[in-house]
Amino acid sequence: MNNLLRQMCDDNGVFLRREALGMGLDQKTITRLARDGTFHRVRHGAYTFGDIWRVSTPEQRHRITARAVLRTARSEALLSHVSAALEYAVPIWGMPLDEVHTTRRDGHAGRREAGIRHHQGLLVPGDLHELDGIPLTSATRTAVDLTTVADAEHALVPINAMLHQGLMTVEAFLTRLEKAEHWPDTLSAHVVKRLLNPKCESPGESRTDYICWASGLPRPEAQVEIRDDQGRLVARVDFAWPDRGVFLEFDGRVKYQKLLRPGEDPTDVVIREKRREERVCEVTGWRCIRITWSDLADPDRLAARIRAMWRDGPQFAA
Repeated sequence: MNNLLRQMCDDNGVFLRREALGMGLDQKTITRLARDGTFHRVRHGAYTFGDIWRVSTPEQRHRITARAVLRTARSEALLSHVSAALEYAVPIWGMPLDEVHTTRRDGHAGRREAGIRHHQGLLVPGDLHELDGIPLTSATRTAVDLTTVADAEHALVPINAMLHQGLMTVEAFLTRLEKAEHWPDTLSAHVVKRLLNPKCESPGESRTDYICWASGLPRPEAQVEIRDDQGRLVARVDFAWPDRGVFLEFDGRVKYQKLLRPGEDPTDVVIREKRREERVCEVTGWRCIRITWSDLADPDRLAARIRAMWRDGPQFAA
């Protein structure tokens, strides 16, 4: 029986109380198993296993909860906004995950209830999608919706990721955004459309690009290829200001994990990255600034560091 219920969790995210009852469990047993941690009640009438819930990340728990919402919904709805973005497996930075977002298809007014935010929105052809059996808004519609619930910096993280992963195009996003220009709460949209950058490969890069713009710095070129005098590719750097002789590398934990080769530890990656940096400097004559997530927490200080790098550079000294 447990195997069948676990298979339901694998297939549908949760199993329903009526399904457990149909397999022979009684309500008293379900309640006992929920109390001792064998089951975890996600929402009224919807459960997963306690061991699954305990090891899940906040994003994974949100997705489990979203499935429970869909399976117990009394009205026809689909996942949207942040909840849809998580289904597309794009990164979310700093967005609240305490509410599941749905968009109603019955035309009724939007409302909030415990743990759910039901949005009312006109769904046009192309706005609906299904992913692994889950009804949700298309990537393009999801991106537009994100501009209504987040400021530009937060919205750009998943929107740039959708662009980078090819889930939508810049042209499709801008076209859909034009149709939503009279929606309420789209104040961040005009900034987002100016700063779209499909070349950003991580949340840290999207935030760095945004901070440069917000700080009044010239926006850097992203993913710049560095080649030697023979035309051979030496490296690809995260950002560069070629006319100012500076390049910037964002060092995030995920980046270093991706760079790990079989049998290596993080020290090997650091040494290899240092040699790579030295080679770029040798080929270009540029200077390097490396930043981490902690630098993004103080945009003014970061902007000052970048400006100082320009000011102190020999070819740009006053």
